[in-house]
Amino acid sequence: MPPELTVFFGMIAAGKSLLAEAWAARSGAEYWNSDRVRKELAGLAATERCANGVDQGIYTPEFSRRTYDALLDRAAAALTSGRSVVLDASYQSVAERRSLQDLARRLGVRLRFVLCFCSEAETRRRLALRAADPAAVSDGRWEIYLAQKERFEPPDELPADMLVVLDTEDEPSRLLDRLAQLLA
Repeated sequence: MPPELTVFFGMIAAGKSLLAEAWAARSGAEYWNSDRVRKELAGLAATERCANGVDQGIYTPEFSRRTYDALLDRAAAALTSGRSVVLDASYQSVAERRSLQDLARRLGVRLRFVLCFCSEAETRRRLALRAADPAAVSDGRWEIYLAQKERFEPPDELPADMLVVLDTEDEPSRLLDRLAQLLA
């Protein structure tokens, strides 16, 4: 089976990481998470908290570009060697998503995007749980969610056969089964 690139994207606390990691395990794909890669690039432990404000510290636009470039490079290396890849990041701009489309086109691999979303009430609940979890990797907080909400560019550029939109307010096992049907 030829390698594929599957990208889980959307706002913070939308359920991307839980689903992306489970999907990668289920499909045997390599998994790269932007929070982990960002902290690795900064020389931090994955669970080290960075309470920077919006666009500060390791969350400046420059450091974010560096993080997304690293995700792209890792995906390219794995895909070139015949391994499927699952990426997990917000990919909130058309330009960020276009770079993935360019990579897939250049390598001749199938690309699918999974847009994860949930209600604001569920986002608040998940962010509160995450804040209390010492093993959490993400630094997402409500004020970051609000800033992301202002900036998030809808994926109108993606063709319907490349995009799955998934409400993540369901049991993870059911969501994975639904994904298996939608991505078949």
